[in-house]
Amino acid sequence: MLTGQIRNQIDQIWNAFHSGGVSNPLSVIEQLTFLIFIKRLDDLQLTMETRAETLGEPITNPIFPAGTDEEGEPYSNLRWSRFKNFEPREMMRVVDEHVFPFLRSLGEKGSSYGQHMKDARLGFSSASLLAKAVAMLDKLDMNNRDTKGDVYEYMLGKLASAGTNGQFRTPRHIIQLMVALRRPTPTDTICDPAAGTCGFLMEAGEYLRHHEPQMLRNAEQRDHFLNHMFHGFDFDATMLRIGSMNMLLHGLDNAEVSYRDSLSERYGKDEGLYSLILANPPFKGSLDETTVAKNLLQFSKTKKTELLFLTLFLRLLKVGGRAAVIVPEGVLFGSSAAHKKIRKTLVESHKLEGIIKLPSGVFRPYAGVSCGIILFTKTGVGGTDNVWFYDMQADGFSLDDKRTPLLDPEQLGPTPAHPLDDAEHEKNNLPDILARWNALTAEADRPRTAQSFLVPKEDIAAKDYDLSMSRYKMIEQEEINYPTPTELLAELNELDANITAGMAALKEMLG
Repeated sequence: MLTGQIRNQIDQIWNAFHSGGVSNPLSVIEQLTFLIFIKRLDDLQLTMETRAETLGEPITNPIFPAGTDEEGEPYSNLRWSRFKNFEPREMMRVVDEHVFPFLRSLGEKGSSYGQHMKDARLGFSSASLLAKAVAMLDKLDMNNRDTKGDVYEYMLGKLASAGTNGQFRTPRHIIQLMVALRRPTPTDTICDPAAGTCGFLMEAGEYLRHHEPQMLRNAEQRDHFLNHMFHGFDFDATMLRIGSMNMLLHGLDNAEVSYRDSLSERYGKDEGLYSLILANPPFKGSLDETTVAKNLLQFSKTKKTELLFLTLFLRLLKVGGRAAVIVPEGVLFGSSAAHKKIRKTLVESHKLEGIIKLPSGVFRPYAGVSCGIILFTKTGVGGTDNVWFYDMQADGFSLDDKRTPLLDPEQLGPTPAHPLDDAEHEKNNLPDILARWNALTAEADRPRTAQSFLVPKEDIAAKDYDLSMSRYKMIEQEEINYPTPTELLAELNELDANITAGMAALKEMLG
């Protein structure tokens, strides 16, 4: 949990960039990512030097070698611990002309540190802004994994006010809910084919650290967790940098965060590779079919991205693999042949387990589209018996553009510090969703007038595989007894008599 002081420091950094002419929040995050990465390189070198001094051995593969770069600048000047003390104009010269080319060279050489830095550029020309940003970042307490991760998450949270830039970030409490619903295990291989800032992968890692701490004491499970478990793909270089830094600052240095258009032909080698998919992919309408994998098009018979992604998820999952993915609500009730085919496939050929209807304000201020969470397991042989529906009406925040918290921080999210009472539940449905999902058998007794209930597969098939909750939810009507026409006429006559008497009394008073 970040202290108020750290939050204030981050806000000051953010304001400094805005005052310095860098007003696009996505650009601010990108520039901060570069600077944090530069600082981390120096921290790694300092660790190497300390270890070498303790053991009395030389550093075998230093990040910053001895000597000078191609322009004659000493590599020692490229280190954060040195240039942070330079006069602003000299700092700008060194960072712009030497540090950033050094970053790009790391990427070109295939360094694991710099794979997303191939086109890194300093995005502003103000020496005073650079000096301020370096001084402020240097003061941030980022000495442990939790603090570093929380600092970066707080920065990413500012994308929520970034207009269309916010599309890259699913609200963290919704991610936490989806991860908790799918309960990652130490043996999972997890993928987000539209990773963005890697929020799903990061949160899955945090869930495992909290719920399966013993895995870090098991050599095989620890190696899998650190080096093979997490896979995220995106085709936006900025997002790859931001997502990679998010994973790195949460202690997952070797997660696979790489460039890929997930709907292209290149996914074939990963078919059937993953046991868990968590995703909120972008939905752009229709794509150019020449850019889409042929077998995705052949199966889904559509160019709509939302249906192509669902088909992709089924292809990427191994048998027994689980998924929690966000889709626009149209996927749940669309009447085209392609819409019906993918829904029928989920119900009849795999195990469709749950549909959570999200309130339309969840993704504000940058989108007001209605969405839902689909929970399913790939089987290839069916298995759907009952589908669980939940009508989420509140997520703990106001559903307007401000998205103001409605409860204290410890009572937000799917796992509040204390059980929510009825009034708190009205403001935050997430704990109830998680509790009911973990006790699904009890949902069989819930009427269809309730906020959640089970629907047998046969009923869904009878409605042509429509998965919109409104097709199954029953509205409880209160019986209202209206007065008969005779009673209404009698009441009108009484009113008319009173009016007539009042008028007569008034006329008498006026003489």
